[in-house]
Amino acid sequence: MIIEWKYEEIEPKPLKTFLKEKEVSKKMLAKVKFRGGELEVNGKAVRVRETLHTGDTVKMSIPVEPANPYLIPSYEPLSVLFEDEHFLVVNKPAGTASVPSSTHREDTMANRVRGYVEQKNYSHKTVHVVTRLDRETSGAMLFAKNAFAHSMIDLRLRRGEIHKHYQAVVSNQLSKEHALIDAPIGRTEDSIITRKVRTDGKPSLTEYWIKERFSHATLVNVKLHTGRTHQIRVHFAHMGYPLIGDDLYGETSGQFARQALHCDELSFQHPFTKAELTIPALLPSDLQKLLEQLRKSVNK
Repeated sequence: MIIEWKYEEIEPKPLKTFLKEKEVSKKMLAKVKFRGGELEVNGKAVRVRETLHTGDTVKMSIPVEPANPYLIPSYEPLSVLFEDEHFLVVNKPAGTASVPSSTHREDTMANRVRGYVEQKNYSHKTVHVVTRLDRETSGAMLFAKNAFAHSMIDLRLRRGEIHKHYQAVVSNQLSKEHALIDAPIGRTEDSIITRKVRTDGKPSLTEYWIKERFSHATLVNVKLHTGRTHQIRVHFAHMGYPLIGDDLYGETSGQFARQALHCDELSFQHPFTKAELTIPALLPSDLQKLLEQLRKSVNK
């Protein structure tokens, strides 16, 4: 893959400085230098010490990335919500893990993307996971298709410029139409899995808006301002409104087979095209059925 820029400034500038301004990291430059990539100015191979002048064309070829031999390809169906040469957004079904672990090795979303890349015969075969979801949470997941795209989008993720929106069904009726839940989250003392609100936890901020009320539940739109493990689940459980189906955090009605949580939208500025992207993911059928049941109980 070749990334191309036009140098349009009046004053000369070192290529190294220009590339830094374009968010090309030292790690990325090392890959270009030592793994088969190349830097060119006006069609001539150069080093980063080259000086740029007005009108110069800069090209950076990214080394081809082989597949990780330890990531087994899965050819299970993949629902693609958005794709271009740099990024892939897929709709993760509930029950499928985001990445391999000791208990889920061969059919995670990373495995499925690996299989998809193989089937498409893309030159870059390394799978770059950008955003993750809990195994029982459904919705939009973002992958990068090359190392440079990954470094660019990860920088925006760390700056809070990738906006993740969710729909959740919480138990009981929330009173406030809109609120910010500002409560630090850390590990529980007796588990490596669960989290809780604790004074020495990491800053965590969740924003919600009520979308619909039911007899004993509330549908909310949620925006994450931080990305802590189980953040939405922990914050609502801490308030006394655990997500329907979330027995890990105290909801025991048996009304739903998983936590009622779905990432229904990702939005961010494309690092290369600068286009503002909003990528929706429709509610899965199990959540639609749950909402239908809750509406019927209100109308009885």
